[in-house]
Order: sequence, then C-alpha cells, then structure tokens
Amino acid sequence: MSNDPTPGSNTANSLWGGRFGAGPSAIMQEINASIGVDKRLWRQDIQGSRAHVAMLAKQGIVSAEDAAAIDKGLQQIAAEYADGKLVENLALEDIHLHVETRLKEIIGPAAGRLHTARSRNDQVAVDFRLWVKAACAEADAALKGLITALLTRAEEHADTIMPGFTHLQVAQPVTLGHHLMAYVEMLSRDRGRFADAQRRMDECPLGAAALAGTSFPIDRQMTAKALGFAGGPTRNSLDSVSDRDFALEYLSATHMTGLHLSRLAEEMIIWASQPFGFITLPDAWSTGSSIMPQKRNPDAAELVRAKAGAFLGAYTRLSTVMKGLPLAYSKDMQDDKVTVFAAHDDLGLCLASMTGMVGTVTFNKAKMRAAANSGFSTATDLADWLVRVANVPFREAHEITGHCVKAAEAKGTDLNGLTDAELAAIDKRITKKVRDVLSVEASVASRTSFGGTAPANVRAAITAARAKL
Repeated sequence: MSNDPTPGSNTANSLWGGRFGAGPSAIMQEINASIGVDKRLWRQDIQGSRAHVAMLAKQGIVSAEDAAAIDKGLQQIAAEYADGKLVENLALEDIHLHVETRLKEIIGPAAGRLHTARSRNDQVAVDFRLWVKAACAEADAALKGLITALLTRAEEHADTIMPGFTHLQVAQPVTLGHHLMAYVEMLSRDRGRFADAQRRMDECPLGAAALAGTSFPIDRQMTAKALGFAGGPTRNSLDSVSDRDFALEYLSATHMTGLHLSRLAEEMIIWASQPFGFITLPDAWSTGSSIMPQKRNPDAAELVRAKAGAFLGAYTRLSTVMKGLPLAYSKDMQDDKVTVFAAHDDLGLCLASMTGMVGTVTFNKAKMRAAANSGFSTATDLADWLVRVANVPFREAHEITGHCVKAAEAKGTDLNGLTDAELAAIDKRITKKVRDVLSVEASVASRTSFGGTAPANVRAAITAARAKL
C-alpha cells in the first residue's frame, strides 16, 4: 500500500508522518523546543534570576516592590518544581520561558521586569555554567570514593604477588597493591582535570545580554559574587554568550576518566575469566546466562567498558557542533546540553559501579602468585644480578639469562628450579647467591626504586595518596 497522502486530503507530507497534522509549523515546534532536556536547569535558572533581580533593585533599575514580588514568586516556583509540578509545554520552548510564564501567572505583569538587561543568551550561559561547575564537583567526589576504595584494597594486598604484564604476556612479578595504585594515579589525574576545568569556568557570563552588553547600569560584579563565581564576570560579551569551552572541558575530563575506568573494567573482565581466575565478582555485579547455567558474566564491568565510547562520542559531537560557528550565539548550541547531561549520567553510573566492584571483589591470591611464577618472570632479576654482583655488561648478562631460560624450559621448571650446578654450567659467574633474587617474593622486594613495586614502596604510596585526598 502506498504511503502517499490521498490527493486533495489535508494529510501532511509523508516525509513528516501522520504525527504532525499541522505540517511544518508543528515540526518546527518539535525541533526548536528544548524543554525536555533543559528542564534540568530549573534550579540554576531560578538561582540566576534571583541574583539578577536583586541586582536590578540595588541599581534602581526595577522598584524594590517589584523585585520583592519577583523574588517571592521565583521561590514559589522553585518549591513547585521541587515537588515535580513542572508542566512541559513545547510552545514555551525552554526552561527560561517556563519559569517566566509561571511567574507571570503568580504575580502578574511585574514578572515582565525580570528580563530587563538580560537575554536568553546570557541566561542560558550562566545556567549551564552553574550546572557544569556542580557536575565537576560531583565527579570529583565520586572519584574520591573510587580512589578510597582502591587505596583500601591496595593496602590489603600490598604484599600479594601477581604477574606484571607487557603485551599481555607475563613480564615481571609485581604486587597487587602496586597494580591497584596505578589506577589511583590515573584517577588522581582525572580529579585534576575536573578541578582545572572548574577553575577556568569560574567566571559569570550574566550581564553580557544578547551579545553586546546592555545600556542599563548593571553591576556584574554583584551578580558574579552572588552566584559564587570566584573569577568575577566574564570580560567579553561576545565570547560570554558563544563560549562552550567549559562544557567541552567537562566532556574531555569525562572522556579521560572513562578511558581509565574502561581499562580497569577490562582487567576485571580478563581476571574473572576461567583461564585467569584471579578474581571472583560478587553476584551483585554479575549476571547469568539464559542458556548456560554455569555462567557468571561480568556485565557491570562490560557496560562500564562500553561507556568509554559514549564519552568520546559526546566530546566529538559537541566539538563538531562548535567547530564552525561564527560569533556570537547560534541555535546549534542548544544541542550542548543533550551531550553533557547524558555524559554526566553515564559517568555517575560508571564511577558508582566501579567503586562497588573494587570494594567487593574477591582476589584469588594463590592463582595470582602461581601466574606470577610462570613465564620466567624473574629473568630480568637474574640479568640484573649478573650486572650488579658479577660485573657483567648488561647485554652479555641478557644473553646469559636467555641461555638459562632455555635450559629451564627444557627441564620443565622455572629459573629457581635450576640447580646451582646447572646454573654454573651455563656461566661460572652465577653462584648460589643468585637465589636471593630468583623467587617472585625476592624479586618484588628488590624493586625499591621510587615508584617501584616493593611492598614498602606501596605502603608509602598509599600514605601519600591518602594525604592528597
């Protein structure tokens, strides 16, 4: 059956579909309205409006009576919205018009004075900055929670031996505590990125108006201070209404955090697999299979891993929106909140999930130690011992160690399983004192250089990290 409208009927163009009975005007309303997304800014919108009207009253731009009525009405709207009484209306487009329309219903024509010396351009800019500033603080608090969980487990396993990998091949033994502390370093840098972004966005765009400032004698320092912007007001009205660097920096920090969470999630997925068996994830962070009753799937970790792509996508999407925009404001920028809000929600879920997994996962110390002892992981220790004790040039020591590995492999043992005589037969400079470095315990204990895996180093790193928190 054809989808074309009947000739002569009032049905809309088939490309628009039957939903839009009024034709293009209804489609325009649908694409233009942002209330379904920016309703999350109601707190910031009312906060900004209250600061703005207080300044207008102080400057004598509106009367004290009108300002008091406006402020009281805004507080009533805040209480209504907190109770879930925000009624979305596409005709009102966005949260700013919703608030203003409701204010007029409450106090009458005086509501129209609120928008004096202000535009929706600087209004949304200040609302969104306030929201993203708070989102940065939220991310920092969640990162602190995950770091704290990692520090607790790292301290618990400062002496637990596990294999260190390169190319996912057993390389050298390390401690589990040291491995977990690597993520503390990554996440600490993520905290720094959010803090740095927050510092840079700490300027108030309110008062820039549409793009050129205003002829009213406003006090931008007053509104910046009232809204908690430590950097004062922004310095260029064009940039004030067209800047979304703060949103991009938030998304960039979110993306980097997502990368680190994804790496940790990937390791948990690998470690939970039967060939590794390093960990057991509790039921709370696992799911079963619809057909295989023996399965325990690390779905929470897998979903965290997947979100790294979403964070990159959010950053790329907003970057693409902003890359070609002339000054000052363009409607394209309305798309900014879609990406930021989604990334914020996903980040909160990922950080909470990973904190829960880190705090409750069971580590199989015996399996980890056995794996650390495989793959001739103390070969580098033997080469280093030849250099340090026997004064052998490293390249020669490397070759001698290779012969030892070959002999152990032929015998079906590890390096420590070769007898003193077998080692001496390969090179007479290898004495029984080499036993001091050939066990995995001796290997990790010897790595005392700053940042190394020795248990004492791990405990010192934990103490330092807790002090930074």
